[in-house]
Amino acid sequence: MPLNIPILLTWLRVALIPLVVGVFFLPDHWMTSYERGLAATLIFIVAAITDWFDGYLARRWNETSAFGAFLDPVADKLMVAGALLLLVQLDRTNAVIAFIIIGREIAITALREWMAQIGASKSVAVSSLGKVKTAAQMISIPMLLYSEPIFGIIPTLLIGQLLLDAAAVLTLWSMFYYLRKAWPLIKESHEVS
Repeated sequence: MPLNIPILLTWLRVALIPLVVGVFFLPDHWMTSYERGLAATLIFIVAAITDWFDGYLARRWNETSAFGAFLDPVADKLMVAGALLLLVQLDRTNAVIAFIIIGREIAITALREWMAQIGASKSVAVSSLGKVKTAAQMISIPMLLYSEPIFGIIPTLLIGQLLLDAAAVLTLWSMFYYLRKAWPLIKESHEVS
């Protein structure tokens, strides 16, 4: 396993996931509800920044590796899944929305793995639709973790819920997009076996 700054940043992101969740389970006399939301939001934002930064550094310093390519999306999916499960627990999102997003991530990861094995990974490369979906998720989750109105007037909870609903719709749309692109190969593979 190569050890460099980009991979260390990815490991940092993995380590931050339990902190985002754990903040909400500290004893009540340690933090107020507001402080919990603020701390979880800031930790999540730091983790999201490491996601961008590790990829940037790996490309810039030419330190990309097969292990980094494996670990980075795993860390991303763990971060989003952990936050979504916490938001369901806090009743700030619906379990169906969380299931759609997490289920899609599992399905598309499996599809990409299979496509890579048959040498057709470019058929399910990340699309601009997937990037918009990810942006909606990464903006909505911190808003839902914080959940307090900003300046007393900007309803972060409502905006976060609307963005996460939009992300769920984009999640389904992008999943069908990837499946449609992969369908000829899936059909061909099924006919051969």
